[in-house]
Amino acid sequence: MSGENDSAYEALIQFLYRAPVALIQLQKDGSIEMLNPMASQLLMPLSLDGDLVNFFQVLQPYAPGLLRLCTNFTPEQGLICESMRVAVNENHRHHPESPAVLSLGLLKIDDNRLMAILLDATHEVVREQSILASRLASAAKLDALTQLPNRAGALELLHAMTQRARARSGDYCAVLFVNFDRFKQINDTLGNEVGDQVIVLVAERLRTTLRSLGQLPGRHTSTALTARVGGDEFAVLLDGLADPGVVSGIAARLLDRLSKPYIIGNHELTCTFSAGVVVLNSEACDADDLLRDAAIAMAIAKAEGGDRFEVFRQQMREDALRRGGMETDLRYAIERGELYNLYQPVVGLLAGGKFDPAAGVEALVRWQHPVRGVVGPVEFIGIAEDCGLIGAIGEKVLEMACRDFVRWKQRLGARAPRLLAVNLSRAQLSQDDLCDKVNVILSASGMEPDKLQLEITESLAAQGKDIQEQLLRLKALGVKLALDDFGTGYSSLSSLHLLPVDTVKIDRSFVTLVGTSLHHEVLIEATVKVARSLGMNTVAEGIETEQQAAVVYSQGCDKGQGYLYSRPISGDAIEEWLSEMA
Repeated sequence: MSGENDSAYEALIQFLYRAPVALIQLQKDGSIEMLNPMASQLLMPLSLDGDLVNFFQVLQPYAPGLLRLCTNFTPEQGLICESMRVAVNENHRHHPESPAVLSLGLLKIDDNRLMAILLDATHEVVREQSILASRLASAAKLDALTQLPNRAGALELLHAMTQRARARSGDYCAVLFVNFDRFKQINDTLGNEVGDQVIVLVAERLRTTLRSLGQLPGRHTSTALTARVGGDEFAVLLDGLADPGVVSGIAARLLDRLSKPYIIGNHELTCTFSAGVVVLNSEACDADDLLRDAAIAMAIAKAEGGDRFEVFRQQMREDALRRGGMETDLRYAIERGELYNLYQPVVGLLAGGKFDPAAGVEALVRWQHPVRGVVGPVEFIGIAEDCGLIGAIGEKVLEMACRDFVRWKQRLGARAPRLLAVNLSRAQLSQDDLCDKVNVILSASGMEPDKLQLEITESLAAQGKDIQEQLLRLKALGVKLALDDFGTGYSSLSSLHLLPVDTVKIDRSFVTLVGTSLHHEVLIEATVKVARSLGMNTVAEGIETEQQAAVVYSQGCDKGQGYLYSRPISGDAIEEWLSEMA
């Protein structure tokens, strides 16, 4: 029996000696009673003086709380810690082969003894960090909300798609850049949470619609992928197409599917989208350029009213570059004083074709570009709206106009214009501090509020409650309000009484046809009668002939404006014109 025990003990000793892990038996104060060769191999490089008497002292520089951890363990026996990572700072390693990270396990055997297990976890940590880095890299290319590839992921996929070798024929790829037409309105009215839910549903529709297309016409390797490349922007990547003509059909199908109502709680939302399409054949192309070109085509589709797609053409990029250059120049135009006003007289209509020249003037902004020369508002106002400069430009126009108006009053006295008209943009009407800005400009220039008429388009006036409230706040300042281009927007004569305006300006498209179209004459007459019943004045825009002036006067229009009287002219020329007309 004794021989069997000796053999078992010998086997245990051999196991401990050959074990690939460090095994240390120690007392509760850390004094080492027994350790195997692997323990010596791992601990010796960590000992400052080569002394392996006390386990806790050896590990003190690397795990200073170890003794306290064991002391605070109150059960009579049990696992104190398992796989605890002990990092060995490079400055503390006394041998190049010393482990960088140890894995420590501590077991309490009884009230006086502990068993420690140590492993070199350096390679394991490196592997874990590699896996984590890989996961983080993947996560960095994934959109958290939709679980689609994000912009970085889309560009990586697009790069692989555009750089691969292509067959000589029947091997095309394409990109569709899809964008919400009015997503901000959803967030503003229903909140970001609803907006996020809509984004998720849009992503799912794109996925399911592409899956429903089945095998795309082309090679057996044809693919269709969707990515979210912006807040409300998606990219659809198509590869291996036999015929580029199929892309337009796919774009139309996607837009049709996306336009179906979305049910979010109690809300049923109908959304429209704009898309840009770029098709690439065997010619290699930069992924960023391809995505940019698709976005350019999308922007044009949106500018055309949205709910449609446009196929990219090279001219679009050239136009975008020119537009981008103009945007950069426009940012400096204000501070350089390149913007200036022209003024077009608004005359009072009198009998016999006569008119009152001093009824008023309308300020019209122009841009004296250092290279292009004079740039009209049609060319730069849209750019200013897109890049957020329209508010600053509007303030500058109002400031210059008020200053000129006060100067005319000082120089011309009774011959000076009695009213100054200045247009307001959509962006300005959306500013919470618009009234404060107008009030500051009036005070600084010495302009009387009731001499200023702020003009908004008919379509803008009908936008909703927020616009109505802003108009009422402007009225409270004492300024007058005019409804510009009446007859081309969304309101009607029946709703005119809902708008807090003082003047209705009848659009030139109606005035041009008077004398040849009874229908338009009746519309002008009806507008004048309704406006007069509401205490509003009327102005006929675009008068170019004596006949047009006579017709609109006979129908009761109070004032007229157009080339018959004067084209837009400078502030100095206004003074001369008024002096001549007096």
